[in-house]
Amino acid sequence: MKNFLMFMCIIMLAVGLAAETPKEKSGDSPVPAGVVDPSTYVIGPADVIQISVWKEADLSTSLPVRPDGNISMPLLHDIPAAGLTPMQLGADISERLKKFVQDPQVTVVVTAVNSKRVFLVGEVAHPGPVNLTADMTMLQVLSSAGGLSQFANSKHIYILRNEQGVQRKIPFRYKDALKGVEGQNLILKVGDTIVVP
Repeated sequence: MKNFLMFMCIIMLAVGLAAETPKEKSGDSPVPAGVVDPSTYVIGPADVIQISVWKEADLSTSLPVRPDGNISMPLLHDIPAAGLTPMQLGADISERLKKFVQDPQVTVVVTAVNSKRVFLVGEVAHPGPVNLTADMTMLQVLSSAGGLSQFANSKHIYILRNEQGVQRKIPFRYKDALKGVEGQNLILKVGDTIVVP
């Protein structure tokens, strides 16, 4: 009987541990889309950043980058953020805080990337803005928008791109891109508008 009880306890413990393992794994969520490389990503307007100042909870905050490219922090007021990497901005804030805090340790994390977008209009399943990742192609963006609608004219898709204040119209050959024809699956740039008639 004693052996039977010990055996049942071991079984219950094993079942309990097995049930806990998936919970622990499910807690390890994938890296959020907004998390970026702090040494290379360039912050832009509308991005959301988390600023952490070690041992200074009153100075730690999460805030959006304003359209003018600045952020506002307690004690420091307006600080330019757009055009800097998170590491550069952290070093700048740390330097500015030295007047108020002894040896400030500042970490800047981009929690939402909103400045790197392209826009889809016309006959796609989900028109609107799409967050742009590095080297994102036309087919990838069309796919992320749910693909072309049944009424789309795939022969007349084009990109509107502003270059040095001039708007260019770049034709896109959808069927050639699907076939893998070289040079047809164009890499998009921030601010591009894809028109699907």
